[in-house]
Amino acid sequence: MNSLTLTINSYLTSNKKELIISIVKYLCLFLFIYTAYAKLADHDRFYKGLTKVHLVSGYAMVISYLVPAIEILISILLIIPNTVKIGLISFMTTMTAFTVYIICAMIWEPKLPCHCGGAIEKLSWMQHIWFNLAFIILTIIALWLLNFSKSLKKQVS
Repeated sequence: MNSLTLTINSYLTSNKKELIISIVKYLCLFLFIYTAYAKLADHDRFYKGLTKVHLVSGYAMVISYLVPAIEILISILLIIPNTVKIGLISFMTTMTAFTVYIICAMIWEPKLPCHCGGAIEKLSWMQHIWFNLAFIILTIIALWLLNFSKSLKKQVS
């Protein structure tokens, strides 16, 4: 074991690592369930918003159903114990894609309103980027702790 591993191991007990992973997992789960519900509850508004985005307008109908479906699927992965890692990786990948989309929107269509769903729509584009980056970083930490916990279990065995 290197010194970083020993230092982290001395500060974070297995229970603390599991707690951090669970908190991040449930934050991700809540975010995607909340936004998927908001998009489906007011689907017509979400769809019409997508039609105004030149980058995706040709695929607006497909995207308007695909995005909430993906968010729900990832939420299910986060609930099932054996698929948490896949769920976290999928969440991080999706949030990264959303962030790239936001950056493109800022460049090509900066006056376009957000159609993310719920209270999140009130954020500015820059606030969206910071919000997404915070979730991406939290997910990276959870994945690192998840892998770190598994590698420690292997070393002990």
